[in-house]
Amino acid sequence: MDLVLEAADRHLLTPYVYPAGWPEAEPCRQLLSLFVITNLGALTLYLLFGTFSYYFIFDHELKKHPQFLENQVSREISYALRSLPWISVPTVALFFAEVRGYSKLYDNIEDSPYGWSGVFLSMLSFLFFTDMGIYWIHRGLHHKLFYKRFHKPHHLWKIATPFASHAFHPVDGFMQSLPYHIYPFLFPLHKVTYLGLYIFVNVWTISIHDGDYRVPRLLRHIINGSAHHTDHHLYFDYNYGQYFTLWDKIGGSYKSPTSFEGKGPHDYLRKLREK
Repeated sequence: MDLVLEAADRHLLTPYVYPAGWPEAEPCRQLLSLFVITNLGALTLYLLFGTFSYYFIFDHELKKHPQFLENQVSREISYALRSLPWISVPTVALFFAEVRGYSKLYDNIEDSPYGWSGVFLSMLSFLFFTDMGIYWIHRGLHHKLFYKRFHKPHHLWKIATPFASHAFHPVDGFMQSLPYHIYPFLFPLHKVTYLGLYIFVNVWTISIHDGDYRVPRLLRHIINGSAHHTDHHLYFDYNYGQYFTLWDKIGGSYKSPTSFEGKGPHDYLRKLREK
């Protein structure tokens, strides 16, 4: 995040926003800047990719499903916009720790112990580490002690749209993002790679809510896509994973998507039309 902060300082904040006597490295200024940048970035990713997905990928026929709520899209957006600023508060604290040099993020490829191969390996390990972390956090949020208070609001959307992707209770939203932020404090990671992965995970979160259940046949039971996550919203106790089905299979919570078996939401709508 310090790369984004440096660019913002150089091109906008120092010349046009902050008083000349307020140093760029001053902690209060960094915290304020990070809060604004984090919120603007989250809103941009959510609204830009969510809107694109909603209009060009999401099957609007799903809005005819009996479990699609009245005014659902506007309610999803409203809930997400209210939650994102609160989610950003602890997120900014972690970004601040990164900026102050407490993480293992590095600037140059030469700083990696294994060069370019280390960068690619870190990308894979980031995906597997965060997939594992999100699985257990997500599964924990389904425990009766936490579900009703924190996670149930996200399950209001049985037939989700891309705009449901960030419509979480703030505690829920931050807890499920925590593995992304913990990783660079535990393992070396290139700064640009981290920014790219951060964008990727937000886009992926939107994609598993987009109602496009198509997955290459060979990957159907490996990749946790929209078909898997739709069944999670419908049946609750299955498919907690984020990118892969690995931990669901290990944890005994894997469910083959009903859409792959002719029993999914589209099939239900087809049967309604036939009647």
